[in-house]
Amino acid sequence: MNIADLFDLLDILESADAPHWVAGGWGVDVLVGRQTRAHRDVDLALDAASEAATVDALEAFGYRVETEQRPTRVELAAPGQRWVDLHPVVFDAEGVGRQADLDGDFFLYPHGAFAVGTLQGRVIPCLSVSKQLAFRSGYTLRDVDRHDIALLENLSVHQSGR
Repeated sequence: MNIADLFDLLDILESADAPHWVAGGWGVDVLVGRQTRAHRDVDLALDAASEAATVDALEAFGYRVETEQRPTRVELAAPGQRWVDLHPVVFDAEGVGRQADLDGDFFLYPHGAFAVGTLQGRVIPCLSVSKQLAFRSGYTLRDVDRHDIALLENLSVHQSGR
């Protein structure tokens, strides 16, 4: 997925009025403010209340469900090697989110889990540095994960004023 594909995807989500936050590698790039590596897909935390409308909107633009692992995630693909991995998050009355995981537990999205960043002047909602780092633990790291972690740790140092 290139940056134009990302922007097209974000336009679809905004037209569907679907609250979302870019995660994964693109989420790191949004926080950094520039594309730092190639990306196979776009990972999105998505308000679960808008999941059906989001999938419908994506299908109208040629996306089709490729991997079905609800309620944890659903991945859609479209011609031109465009992929999006949706992670539905259910919010409670206080605004704290929970996303089911594949083991029957859940990932917690506290208030500090959300941020905004920019790419090419576009303001984009994304997951915070700390949440992005938390999601990069508990599994064997790939080269892209180590790349992302280095960028996130650098941002963390700069944000803390050290």
